[in-house]
Amino acid sequence: MVQLQIELPTIQNWNCHNCSGCCKQHGIFITEEEQRRIETQGWEASGELPQGIEPIVKVGRKKVRLAQQPDGACIFLDDQGLCRIHGKFGEAAKPLACRIYPYAFHPKGDGITVSLRFSCPSVTQNLGKSLVRQKKDIREIAELVVPKNREETPPPKLTGQTQLDWEETLEIVNRLDLSMEDEATPITLKLLRTLFWLNLIEQTNYQNIRGERLAELLDLLVEATPAEVPSIPEAVAPAKVALMQFRLLAGQYARKDTFASMDTSFRGRFRQLKAAARLSSGKGALPQLHPDLGEVSVSALEGSFGPVPDEAEELLTRYFRVKIQGMHFCGPAYYDTSLIEGFQALVLTYPITLWLARWRAVTQKRTSITPEDIREALQIVDHQHGYSQVFGTWSSKKRVTTIAHSGNLEKLLTWYAQ
Repeated sequence: MVQLQIELPTIQNWNCHNCSGCCKQHGIFITEEEQRRIETQGWEASGELPQGIEPIVKVGRKKVRLAQQPDGACIFLDDQGLCRIHGKFGEAAKPLACRIYPYAFHPKGDGITVSLRFSCPSVTQNLGKSLVRQKKDIREIAELVVPKNREETPPPKLTGQTQLDWEETLEIVNRLDLSMEDEATPITLKLLRTLFWLNLIEQTNYQNIRGERLAELLDLLVEATPAEVPSIPEAVAPAKVALMQFRLLAGQYARKDTFASMDTSFRGRFRQLKAAARLSSGKGALPQLHPDLGEVSVSALEGSFGPVPDEAEELLTRYFRVKIQGMHFCGPAYYDTSLIEGFQALVLTYPITLWLARWRAVTQKRTSITPEDIREALQIVDHQHGYSQVFGTWSSKKRVTTIAHSGNLEKLLTWYAQ
């Protein structure tokens, strides 16, 4: 049997530190086999679970998930923040969805590349052992989830119409990572430069530019870009329509939508409509969409909050590089979106993170953002990015492409980085 080839992000560390955050944020769907295994573990008879809650919930006709406590925590999370299944029967007895988190596995050429979800605090803080030192354990998990026909997976399209082969696609992905590598260049400038040459790639006719000629073109563009974008330009307000689209997307990222926290009553739906109306208009007070984001006025999130703190540069650079290296922004990893549109959506998480960091700061009655604001905001954003069904809809994708193709994506980067 040929050993599964996996590629790991060399700049990322991780180990679980039992913060139990993932057990309080995610709805865990389970297979029929996992359901049978849990039902034979004798939980209902043991009296160890919270009373009055069935441990397994049916969703629709075919899906089942683990129940959640009133605060959104998994039914199997104990008072010490530990998993009851893990503690009693070992890690292998847990649902596969729990064992995988925060890893994400995606096809990359002949092998598999590994990314991580930055909704985990230990990931954002880069805590634990290097992933490279954990390759054997990560490969064992990957073997459980990677489909057998992985070699047949085609590369994501470059654009909606252009399909390159894997070698050519990875040439572009490698240049994306290279553009984000320089630690001395501010993250805002790195993103602006990357968007500059990627916009030129999007406009290229690939009829006669393939293989080595494509690699040569990429080298020329990447090398020439610093002269074309030498510094961060003066902030210019994005168009009103773009700001409206931006706020609607940011509001969706801000929502905490665990099954236990969803309010499907008339009052809850009215509250969501009210929030959408205020996000759209940019006027009035925003309701509390997340426990860390209190009620604030939309206008309070505008203006200058100071530059991005130096201490946050490492986190933001690492975030983009891990997502790029792990192909965690396009194709199967992101609603089957093309590489360029997926990267535009990924870049948009940067001003959205800064906007939510402002929201957190205003909630705490501050007028500047801290590295902790950015870290917490990024955890909120990456909890949703690529996982919330909303961002895979036509309307959500259209908002991203409208912002990008109107030249407002670059304006949003500089506007909220001041």
